Amino acid sequence: MRKFIIDTDTGSDDAVALIMALLSSEVEVVGITTVCGNAPLECSTKNALMTVEVCGKQVPVYEGLAKPILREPVTTVNVHGNDGMGDLDLIHPSARAQSQHAVDFILDAIASNPGEIEIVAIGPVCNLAAAIIKDAATMKRVKRIWSMGTSGFGAGNTTPVAEFNVYADAESYSILLQSGIPITIIGFDLCLGPAALNRTDIETWRLHSSISRFAIECNTELLNYNLKRSGEYIIDLPDAVAMGAALWDDIVLDRVDVYAYCCTTEPHTYGQVILYDRNDVLAIEQTIPPDNATVIRSIDHALFKQRMSALICQ
Repeated sequence: MRKFIIDTDTGSDDAVALIMALLSSEVEVVGITTVCGNAPLECSTKNALMTVEVCGKQVPVYEGLAKPILREPVTTVNVHGNDGMGDLDLIHPSARAQSQHAVDFILDAIASNPGEIEIVAIGPVCNLAAAIIKDAATMKRVKRIWSMGTSGFGAGNTTPVAEFNVYADAESYSILLQSGIPITIIGFDLCLGPAALNRTDIETWRLHSSISRFAIECNTELLNYNLKRSGEYIIDLPDAVAMGAALWDDIVLDRVDVYAYCCTTEPHTYGQVILYDRNDVLAIEQTIPPDNATVIRSIDHALFKQRMSALICQ
């Protein structure tokens, strides 16, 4: 059975991704590591613990970095609520995080299972960058990292060119891209439109089970944000899309190997990830470094939502 570590800044869309992996019979979640991002680290950890508890599982949670490696933390509390889960008093976990630091757990798990661990990174990658800095040789024994990050081939959601998980700690994302570890990127461009939950999906989940109701309730603030921003009654779930791509290869319709470069110095482009596709014909011939990532270009949205709903509403 495949072995997953899920590295998360547990906000409300992360919770749906966690539920998918925890309820899947196809993977073993060997641990969940938390990081600052959607909400402060303490909230991220409590949210992960609560999500595990809601699913009736016993999966250890390890607390990681409370801030990016070089800059002050930024959050999305305006999107997910101050607690990251809609501020509806849903989060009262009975369990606590493990005493071991997330970075040390990641390295120990990889050392004990060389070539087997897949990391699904659905938040800023501060923990992964710290692990690479501490022990790059062990990190290179990861089977693959699945990254919900970058704007893909579209626009950003935090700045015109940057997606939040990268913008929150672009230096860490740059370290990840330069690490030599196999990386598959699921960009924000895949996560809108047909991938989002619509009114019918939302009402179906709300009425189906305690787990699916929790998945909707914790995303209430995100729903309200989308109503205010665009007037759309939708819940977009980027981290769930990334988890779906990691779980189900057959939902992926197109992918491409690229050289990915993360911008870290110029304020207006901070967090932008430039994707050099060798199939593109550019006006000026350039020498492009070797490919360092695979980017998913498109997925079967209908199949993704069918599979996701089957897990969440089982």
